[in-house]
Amino acid sequence: MAQNKRMTFTDKAKVYIKAGDGGDGAVSFHREKFVANGGPDGGDGGKGGDVVFEIDDNFSTLVDFRYKRKYIADKGENGKAKRQSGRKAEDLIIKIPRGTVVKDAETGRIIADMSVDSPQIIAKGGDGGRGNQHFATSTRQVPRFAKPGYVGEEYNIQLELKLIADVGIIGFPNVGKSSLIAAVSAAKPIIANYHFTTLTPVLGVVSIDEENSFVMADIPGLIEGASDGVGLGHEFLRHVERCRLIVHVVDVSGIEGRDPIDDYEKINTELANFSEELSTRPQIIVANKCDIAEQEQIDAFCEYINTLENIQTNVICISAVTHSGTKELIAEIAGQLQKLPPVTVFKPEPKPVKEKKQEFTITKEDDVYFVKAGWLVPIIRTVNLDDYSSLQYFQRVIIMSGIDKELQELGIQDEDVVNVEGFEFEYMR
Repeated sequence: MAQNKRMTFTDKAKVYIKAGDGGDGAVSFHREKFVANGGPDGGDGGKGGDVVFEIDDNFSTLVDFRYKRKYIADKGENGKAKRQSGRKAEDLIIKIPRGTVVKDAETGRIIADMSVDSPQIIAKGGDGGRGNQHFATSTRQVPRFAKPGYVGEEYNIQLELKLIADVGIIGFPNVGKSSLIAAVSAAKPIIANYHFTTLTPVLGVVSIDEENSFVMADIPGLIEGASDGVGLGHEFLRHVERCRLIVHVVDVSGIEGRDPIDDYEKINTELANFSEELSTRPQIIVANKCDIAEQEQIDAFCEYINTLENIQTNVICISAVTHSGTKELIAEIAGQLQKLPPVTVFKPEPKPVKEKKQEFTITKEDDVYFVKAGWLVPIIRTVNLDDYSSLQYFQRVIIMSGIDKELQELGIQDEDVVNVEGFEFEYMR
């Protein structure tokens, strides 16, 4: 049963989110006995609900997002008579595992890194529209129109879980990574003498003393070509990105029939192919299975590592099975961590600045000019055909958006029919 549970680990998901639209402003006039010409009293619409992500440490995967892929917040309440504003809609709270990075799926822009406890607004609800009480002037005392609510933000977002750990253990399959994390922490990974026993990252807390500890992650085994999607490694390399320190475990005994030096070089090549920055992350090289290795094998590997210019520490020789050398390894890790900056938190990236341009298309079929402009739909809803001021406002929108200019370039004449998102009228210059 434990194996089946681990197979449900999901660290990537794509979902659609939409914040609530703002409520529409109300068109209303004061009516009271013995009070003449009470005037407009339509209230404002309420704000739409935000889409808010909140960390829940009871969640460790994104598996729930495989079954529900749309999240839509409620619309704000419409305004009411007697200058009563509509209620603000409740925010849509979505629980998410710690360490999830939220990206705009279309641009790759980082919207939020769910690594801190404070909730994050991912999509903002639209503001409510203004009621007709705001549009009364000395020359327009009876405004029969109001503003529609503003549209809430919407995104297709990519969720990527990047585990938060101080130390990432990497290496080929079956080199003893799981045995090591089991030896130095309370983690209970599956350990067996075959490849890919670790199918999901395993976290373990290593205690130095009562006040000091660090989190170590056992990353599923990499193989050559992992950065190109071969084996399991490509799926889990992202979990090393946050790690402050990498513990590179090598089977120095060669019992799998591989050369330890070749293993070391291939794994570092995969790191560099995945991320150049990751390949420069500080490493501690661990020669494991020294209890079954020949001394000549250990010496040859250590001599090779000592010739490398980018290595800051000596090879640490251990046996994860017998626990030999593990105390020295933990002391070395703790010492290195004291010199390193905190765990990486990805900074949100600002939205690209876009020129505000209302997009539309115009086609002509059977002497009717069809205008497609989705952004006009909420405005059309508020157009009052019996109110001159309302029609004037709609006409100004058509002119300022460039629709009128393009209609003229297409040769439109007075009394030709225009259909804007289902709303038909005769064109007049």
